[in-house]
Amino acid sequence: MMPAIRIRNISEKMDREHDGLRIAVTRFVPRGIRKTRYHFWMPNLAPSEPLLAAFQNKKISWKTFSQRYRQELFEPASIDKGNATIKNYGQKFTLRMLKALAKKQPITLLCTCSPDADDCHRILLKQILERKI
Repeated sequence: MMPAIRIRNISEKMDREHDGLRIAVTRFVPRGIRKTRYHFWMPNLAPSEPLLAAFQNKKISWKTFSQRYRQELFEPASIDKGNATIKNYGQKFTLRMLKALAKKQPITLLCTCSPDADDCHRILLKQILERKI
């Protein structure tokens, strides 16, 4: 079953019928955005601040940003170094959980990028969730 995953701008009018579980995937929730606009905030699924700044300041291309963002998502966490038994391997478990939830209900990934942006991490995150992890 294909996951029911949507991507939207966090400021867009809410679609209570189709949005389902609304997840803010930004490092920071912008000022003026009420907590009622999203169900969960998961800053761990946003690109790191240095990576985002490099892309926004045109120091790296979209292709480079995409590659580095994917690397960040699957990088082992610092806690993994001290744990010989259980490895986190980045956000792998979070991604699996979201993928499983999307099979049961719609999920909408929210960001502050323009609604029609072609170069937003939420597009990459949706693609990752729709693939086998």
